[in-house]
Amino acid sequence: MDQRDVLQLIAQGEGQRLEFKESVAELDRVIQTLSAFANTNPDGGCVIIGIGDKGKVKEVMIGKETIKQIADKISAHTDPILYPKIEVVKESANKGIIIVTLEGSSNRPHLAFGRAYKRVGSTTTQMTRAEYERLLLEKHKDKLQFDSEICEGATLKDIDEEKARWFLRKAKQERNLDIDPELPIKEALEKLKLIQNGKLTNVVILMFGKDPQKFFLQAEVRCARFKGIKAVKPFLDMKVIDGCTSEQIDQAEKFILFNMKKEAWVEPGRIERQEKWEYPPDAIREAITNAVCHRDYFSNGNVQIRIFDDSIEIWNPGTLPEGLTIEDLKGKHESKPRNKLIARLFFLIKYKRRMGNRN
Repeated sequence: MDQRDVLQLIAQGEGQRLEFKESVAELDRVIQTLSAFANTNPDGGCVIIGIGDKGKVKEVMIGKETIKQIADKISAHTDPILYPKIEVVKESANKGIIIVTLEGSSNRPHLAFGRAYKRVGSTTTQMTRAEYERLLLEKHKDKLQFDSEICEGATLKDIDEEKARWFLRKAKQERNLDIDPELPIKEALEKLKLIQNGKLTNVVILMFGKDPQKFFLQAEVRCARFKGIKAVKPFLDMKVIDGCTSEQIDQAEKFILFNMKKEAWVEPGRIERQEKWEYPPDAIREAITNAVCHRDYFSNGNVQIRIFDDSIEIWNPGTLPEGLTIEDLKGKHESKPRNKLIARLFFLIKYKRRMGNRN
């Protein structure tokens, strides 16, 4: 990088991918910022040492060991270790500007001095614990899936046998599942690969548990009907729905249909009454199913349904899978289920349509 390149960078001013530091004495802050770049920016970022906040060139003293000392300190105080490119643009024999450039990292989150940082505009700030844990979960998502984790303390006594047999009959009918619905429940679950080392996985309790909330308090759907077009108490109607995933979806759908307008009329020359819902029931059910299936069960949040005079909002805890954006969702896109076992079980029973009539 030559002087012209440096001047062009300086002209951009500090931002999401660029930071200025006046001297090497601020190296600790440089390392924190590099960690923030690695954690926040897919393309990394650049720190220029020897520039004031307003872009004024200050220059720094550069000795024979300066660059090595900077590299060593970055290596010693980042985890996983960051390996930025360090360049010097000299103005004289022993003075100049140091450019520390970091490429994007696929190994985030990175710690600096034992803490995780993020970049917000032109500011480096410490991550919250929840933000750090989310990055960790994202990093290990292929190894760590909530629905495939062992449900500690759960036994076959916690399973509603009729729910499990209903599922087996439905899957055989819809997808020709080659598992006898009358098999002993443990054997059927083993064939479905829902038992690991003799222990039940979380998905078994979520799908077939007698009382899933005994193990997962967060596995609820909270529904509210508001008066008007924004969330203002008191509610016109409100319900907290627990139970297994199928019960939650069925009951949430009933709540919405009960609180949704339906137009009815009789056309000239016809006897039967014509009806039309305010929103398509099939779309409503699919949205609820997606919210329950793809929510982040590591989060303490609940699925929420909010009904207003002019809209319906269905929320679930979690973020979009890495690589997907809101715009991507509007067109054809790759399926990236957060909970692969739940998604597979829903697929086996074609769960976009009604599973059964549970009250």
